[in-house]
Amino acid sequence: MKMRLVIPALALAMALPLLAQAQAPGRHPAYLHALTDLHDARWFLEHRPGGPMEEREFRAIGEIDRAIEEVQRAAYYDGKNVYDHPREDTYPDAAGRLRRVSELLRKARDDVAQQEDNPSVRDLQYRAVQHIDSAIRIAESIMVDRERPHGYDGDRGYDHDHDHGY
Repeated sequence: MKMRLVIPALALAMALPLLAQAQAPGRHPAYLHALTDLHDARWFLEHRPGGPMEEREFRAIGEIDRAIEEVQRAAYYDGKNVYDHPREDTYPDAAGRLRRVSELLRKARDDVAQQEDNPSVRDLQYRAVQHIDSAIRIAESIMVDRERPHGYDGDRGYDHDHDHGY
């Protein structure tokens, strides 16, 4: 009978120092919000209406994927459940899709860029912000190009050689 009590007591005594060293999960729920926004932004880029995706959209998705990897690592090291990111339940029309992507990426950037109290994830956080910034620049350049009137060529104005009188 004594032996049955001694073995669990010894196991508990050996585990206590390990439990005492375990860190409590950090206070950075913004990582989870950022992951949701990054996944939603990626979905909107990947599931666009119309023809095939252009090269810049693939580049933006690549940057988002790298940001997701960095944020997932940071969230994991911070003790968060990285698989908890519910989908957005509203879907914008074709014109609003890139605006929504930009909005989601900016929200994700704000969440990820919050002050980090865990020094072991600051590099991950920094790299995630860099990837998100790249994705924002790419998505917004696509948005500007698509919102520009047909036949408009930046500083030169309208291309009258291709003006068919419409």
